[in-house]
Amino acid sequence: MTGKFSSIADSLFRGKTDNTFFQLIRYTFVGGLAFLIDFGTLYTLTEFLRFHYLLSAGIAFLLGLLTNYFISTIWVFTSRSVKNKKLEFLIFAVIGLVGLGLNELFIWIFTSLLSIYYLLSKILTAILVYLWNFFVRKMILFKK
Repeated sequence: MTGKFSSIADSLFRGKTDNTFFQLIRYTFVGGLAFLIDFGTLYTLTEFLRFHYLLSAGIAFLLGLLTNYFISTIWVFTSRSVKNKKLEFLIFAVIGLVGLGLNELFIWIFTSLLSIYYLLSKILTAILVYLWNFFVRKMILFKK
């Protein structure tokens, strides 16, 4: 049993894997880190620097995007559909920009229309955008 658990843990956290489930778990960790950077930046810019929450959300999202790209290409996804790194980042960023649009739209809907506190709006939005980003990136950029 210990050997099997160790093997699963190795596949989950070490080495390369094309297993979508393991990639989703890894992407969750990477997304969690990117989210903490995103969320922390949103909070800092809005609460301490008094930026409008939508401007803060945009800046924060972009910092999270950069974090996500660098760690995802090193640790999460091993197969590449695009060999040119600049083109790969461009496509990754375009998918992220669509995610940014979804991010802004959902935060606005939840906060302005539904009167949900902006930080709770961000949490709800992050879940939706996370799923969009993983599956679209996996299908377009990182398929076998």
